[in-house]
Amino acid sequence: MKIQFNTSNNIKENKYLRTSSASTITDELSRFSNNITRVEIHLSDGDGHKDGQNDKRCSLEARIHGRQPIAVTNYANTHEQAVNGAIEKLKSSLNTIFGRKKDHY
Repeated sequence: MKIQFNTSNNIKENKYLRTSSASTITDELSRFSNNITRVEIHLSDGDGHKDGQNDKRCSLEARIHGRQPIAVTNYANTHEQAVNGAIEKLKSSLNTIFGRKKDHY
């Protein structure tokens, strides 16, 4: 599973955010890694330099083998929160598509 990171022009390059986001996505979506070819992360800041409530946006698009891509968007006060919220939404969508993994003993 490849991870492609994109930011809007008004966001400074943040190596920590890039690395932590990629690591979290890899960990959280590991169950679906055989079905996903690529995840694209799109980060933007609605208010630019100004502070605002829920102005940080993260969109995740998952490219799935043999299916149409799916996309989710989450808004939060920080980019980290936006990424984590988008990951949860994407996991929920993927669970719906692929069904929940059941443990059989």
